[in-house]
Amino acid sequence: MNNSLHPAFGLLLVDDEPAWLRSLALTLERSSGVTNIVTCSDSLQVMELLAGGNIGIVLLDLTMPHLSGEELLTRITEGFPDLMVIVISGMNQVENAVRCMKLGAFDYFVKTVEEERLLGGVLRAIRMRELQQENREISSHLLRGGLQRPELFSGIVTGDRSMLTIFAYIEAVAKSPQPLLITGESGVGKELIARAAHTLSGCRGALISVNVAGLDDTVFADTLFGHLRGAYTGADQPRRGMIEEAADGTLLLDEIGDLSIPSQVKLLRLLQEGEYFPLGSDRPKRIKARIIVATHRDLSAREQAGGFRRDLYFRLRTHHIHIPPLRERKGDIPLLLDHFLAQAAQSLGKKKPTPPKELAQLLATYDFPGNVRELRGVVYDAVSVHRDRILSMECFLKVVGRPEARPTKQDTVATNLFGGLRTLPTFGEAAELLVAEAMSRAGGNQTLAARLLGISQPALSKRVKLSRQPHP
Repeated sequence: MNNSLHPAFGLLLVDDEPAWLRSLALTLERSSGVTNIVTCSDSLQVMELLAGGNIGIVLLDLTMPHLSGEELLTRITEGFPDLMVIVISGMNQVENAVRCMKLGAFDYFVKTVEEERLLGGVLRAIRMRELQQENREISSHLLRGGLQRPELFSGIVTGDRSMLTIFAYIEAVAKSPQPLLITGESGVGKELIARAAHTLSGCRGALISVNVAGLDDTVFADTLFGHLRGAYTGADQPRRGMIEEAADGTLLLDEIGDLSIPSQVKLLRLLQEGEYFPLGSDRPKRIKARIIVATHRDLSAREQAGGFRRDLYFRLRTHHIHIPPLRERKGDIPLLLDHFLAQAAQSLGKKKPTPPKELAQLLATYDFPGNVRELRGVVYDAVSVHRDRILSMECFLKVVGRPEARPTKQDTVATNLFGGLRTLPTFGEAAELLVAEAMSRAGGNQTLAARLLGISQPALSKRVKLSRQPHP
């Protein structure tokens, strides 16, 4: 994304008064950060400029010599129907406004109108134009299919179809200046996705990550916006905020779902206005960074409960990615296991161990509440204590076999299988049920089922044979 000019397309200002052109261009730059401006004082040159340049919006004076504004508006809408034309007239006449809108004008303003209204109209047009371009690019990218830059996702180990679809979406929206919302449980790899989006964006600056969980409103503002010397007691030196550190790059705001309501207001203003005030300053600064936000919380539920502002929620979800938990893509477990074994062995200075063939099956029986991060942790733990050629399964069994939560009343059956029964089963009958369940969870693998039951494989084999014999 080219951050030297804003927006990515040009704004053509057309008026036969050079002084008015200079004044409007200066106002747009100072007040709205619009720098990609082309001016023209001769209406006869407009069509040639449009044919040769990357113009997205035209601000057109209605009263000009040679070609009138209305005639030029007709030519523009016929020759360049995708362009947005904002008419600016010196006369406040309803008939003129209605006629221009019928001819295809996006908006109509009077020169004597308040400056804020005119700037607001220009910013609305820029926003609309950007959304149109993004929609076209996203549709084109998704229709082409496949990944254009698969190497940029090499750090995310997966073969899951839903993840590959996410990668394609990231490629499609990476260059968009609009916020990107990444949701998903803790440990699914949200920061890896953010890093891939940053690299694909082409931003020259760095990816700056800030965890906003637990920050009160003052600390949040100081962290993001920085402060001037003397802004508050103890502010002996000026400090650049994280937004400035991320200039021409990407600012990742992690755990955005934990942000307080006052801080949400500040973030919303930043996204809407594109500017911010360092603490102690009355001069705004323009934001020059792409904003990515991430959270493990359900923002929709938070918004409905009143814990998250609706306007901010809808602003953030312009582009939204939800990363599925590991339990919903268990086909990735063997790939991740192999990847983390190699990674752990290298970092610990060991030879990569050989995992037992039933290990992947064992891990597939577990839901991994900590997701990929939890799997990585248990693999590193197992490799750190590894001694023999074949990797021991003890570290994995400790994790897979541990209870995930204290039982509730609804879980009584799970804690005491026979508590509600009028007649107790015999030992043999209970053993048969237990063996059958273990074999089901192990996918028919007796070695794995034996490990789940805490008995030897020969003992389990004997039990299986007994259960298959006809009862007298």
